[in-house]
Amino acid sequence: MAVEPTIDVSCLVREYGGRLVTAPYVNDREDPNSLLALAKKEKARLLFLANPDNPMGSWWDGATVQALVARLPAGTVLCLDEAYCEFAPAGTTPPIDVANPQVIRFRTFSKAYGMAGARIGYAIGEAGVIKSFDKIRNHFGVNRIAQAGALAALADETHLKWVLDQVAVSRDRIAAIGRTNGLAPLPSATNFVTMDCGRDGAYARKVLAGLIDRDVFVRMPGVAPQDRCIRISAGARADLDVFEQTLPEALRAAR
Repeated sequence: MAVEPTIDVSCLVREYGGRLVTAPYVNDREDPNSLLALAKKEKARLLFLANPDNPMGSWWDGATVQALVARLPAGTVLCLDEAYCEFAPAGTTPPIDVANPQVIRFRTFSKAYGMAGARIGYAIGEAGVIKSFDKIRNHFGVNRIAQAGALAALADETHLKWVLDQVAVSRDRIAAIGRTNGLAPLPSATNFVTMDCGRDGAYARKVLAGLIDRDVFVRMPGVAPQDRCIRISAGARADLDVFEQTLPEALRAAR
């Protein structure tokens, strides 16, 4: 399996006796060319790409993803993680092609739809490939309440647009708070903003710890050199008021 280092598929690999190999980020983005080269070298059966990406918030346009699909080696299936696709700019997600058995697209109701507690997502792919899910459906099926909620969420486009608008406002404010405090926010196509703390991972961990000590929970990438960053989720105005107040304190403590 060829995967990006931040996508947690290690349990999947171990359970089925696979071998995990990874490709580094390039300019804080997953690199399709590196992944493709690795897949060819390793004769990978599964290739994982997240678009948009967690934890960096970066993304590729749909044309780049389509070019990757067109160059997949025979026998390799692209597992395309689109968990944050609703937040992404127009043109990020390529057109859906359910005739191609080499692509499975994974989406969730846990992000833009706010249904993380329902534990519901879905896969889009060629009919024969999707039928393979029948082997585990009885063990990992989705309950009826979650299914009803998901269908209602899909139908409520007005609420989804409101959520996306609110997240966009929140991202802008998080970025502004970061800049005011000397941090460099990275472009984001998700519901969070990843900010470069300007030093190494040890320093970023001190900043993160300083925020947690002040009851502000944030996260960070776990792999260098991306671990020089912290990751702040979009929040309501009151939440960001607290973040704005505590970030300078955490930075002073880290220094």
